[in-house]
Amino acid sequence: MEQINYPLIIIVVIAAVILLVWMIRRNLKDEKDYEKETMQSEIKPEKHNRGEDKP
Repeated sequence: MEQINYPLIIIVVIAAVILLVWMIRRNLKDEKDYEKETMQSEIKPEKHNRGEDKP
């Protein structure tokens, strides 16, 4: 029977967890930036027509 290389498995699992945490944090940051950009682009001041009478 072959012996399982536990140190290698532990290193791979730790690297996968670190990658997963990094990707989740990056996604949350990108989502916040996207929401901020979307809110800024959607909020535009209303145009008022000066000098025109309202019907």
